[in-house]
Amino acid sequence: MRLTTKGRFAVTAMIDLALRETHGPVTLAGISQRQKISLSYLEQLFGKLRRFNIVESTRGPGGGYTLARPSSEVSVADIIVAVDEPLDATQCGGKGNCHTDEENHGRCMTHDLWSNLNSKMVEYLSSVSLKDLVQQQEGRGIVIQDMRQKKIKVESAKADKPAPALAAKKEVAPKAPLINSVFNLARQS
Repeated sequence: MRLTTKGRFAVTAMIDLALRETHGPVTLAGISQRQKISLSYLEQLFGKLRRFNIVESTRGPGGGYTLARPSSEVSVADIIVAVDEPLDATQCGGKGNCHTDEENHGRCMTHDLWSNLNSKMVEYLSSVSLKDLVQQQEGRGIVIQDMRQKKIKVESAKADKPAPALAAKKEVAPKAPLINSVFNLARQS
């Protein structure tokens, strides 16, 4: 199996998105910061995920990405296939032309082993939904806070504070002129 960083990053980013999407669209910049994945790399991955109808994008302020379908209907295999990650453990890419000599019929001795592993991997990854992975994270005690709500609460708390009385302001003493100031030099002449 050759599951590279592309597939792992795509699945990780999708878990992050699914955990947070109840609070509105999730930005790639946010996912990038939390998961330590390059923003430009995420943009490439999410472009592919959008073409496979796994995510939807919302433009403008407050925009970002949301799931295009329920997390229970998105499998890990869907995500990996969408980002062009090959699920193939055979040396020949599943074509059966591992050897070119006629006596082995083009296949290597272990072709069927790796081919069966491929089908088991696809079967397993198809059975694991994004919802399963989100529930697994929530079971580990991951708590997601909606930063937008927190920001609104902080701003409203600031507005509730009474403004300090103008009379209570300290009198500011006039600043002493700087000796080497250009203006002071002009006054002295």
